[in-house]
Amino acid sequence: MKKTALIVWLACISSGAFAHSRVDTTTPADGDVMSEVPAQISFDFADDIRLTRVEMTHAEHPSVQLDLGDQKSFDRAFNLPLNDMGAGTYQIEWRGLSIDGHAMQGGFTFEVE
Repeated sequence: MKKTALIVWLACISSGAFAHSRVDTTTPADGDVMSEVPAQISFDFADDIRLTRVEMTHAEHPSVQLDLGDQKSFDRAFNLPLNDMGAGTYQIEWRGLSIDGHAMQGGFTFEVE
């Protein structure tokens, strides 16, 4: 009986641990230094997620919300057009929902020389 309860408990813990997706890669990568502003940014998540908001901050301009287009479903890969604000540091903050409905957020920065 104790062994069965332990197996059920471990299954619950492990499924909860993998319920939230994480960002596998972004393009540009966090901390990249580039010579030109990229035309778009990309996110690749480990599991399906629905992006709900992506905001870009640049030291010389007010923050802007990036256009998510018609992305209303869950997916693992997203490409978003990027506004060219010139040289400087770009900070990208994102929010989304994992497939189990939990709110998620993260961000990355890159620099254009």
